[in-house]
Amino acid sequence: MREILGRRRRLLSRRGDEGPDLIGAALTFAAEWQWPVLPGVAADPQDGSRCACPDPECTVPGAHPFDPGLLAATTDARMVRWWWANRPTAPIVLATGGKAPCAVSLPALPAARALAVLDRRGMRLGPVVASPTRWAILVKPYSLEQLGELLYAQDFVPGSLRFHGEGGYLALPPSVTAQGEVRWERAPLPGSASPWVPDVEAVVDVLVDALTRTGVSAPEM
Repeated sequence: MREILGRRRRLLSRRGDEGPDLIGAALTFAAEWQWPVLPGVAADPQDGSRCACPDPECTVPGAHPFDPGLLAATTDARMVRWWWANRPTAPIVLATGGKAPCAVSLPALPAARALAVLDRRGMRLGPVVASPTRWAILVKPYSLEQLGELLYAQDFVPGSLRFHGEGGYLALPPSVTAQGEVRWERAPLPGSASPWVPDVEAVVDVLVDALTRTGVSAPEM
């Protein structure tokens, strides 16, 4: 346990020339915060902008589970340590839902606007994950029924708004995917407890408004 706790300070840092401390971050998520994680598929070694999975049309290159599959996600420190000892550059993939956070993601530009609106309203936010193209706000776990009622109450739900709930996944920092580096736009506060996250209802209205005002309504390919 001392070894795991000692890694917390390196969660947001790099190992100098060795690159991101992925195993340290993965152990923090799994063993300290009890977030089930697993290694994601890497980018294609011949073409870093493509995915190493068999799907030539992969829409989340280097940022999704493949082998092992999503159901293998675990909080077991020994398994996590073994995975990243054998695949030290693998992205860290969070299995969302259950006892782990869910997330709502949207394109980066309207996401920045939405966060500014939430800040002006005094809304408390938890961690926000950012990739070069999309940002994801971590929220408390929600059910499909809860999400359905929430979306039904909206006049219009932009297609570029994505929900990472039960059975979903999300790449976590400091992963590097085929689309670039995954980082914290809002980093978790230091500490041993799992970070606080808001209810999904608290953020959806603002996210829908941000997408509608910026015209980002269709899913990106």
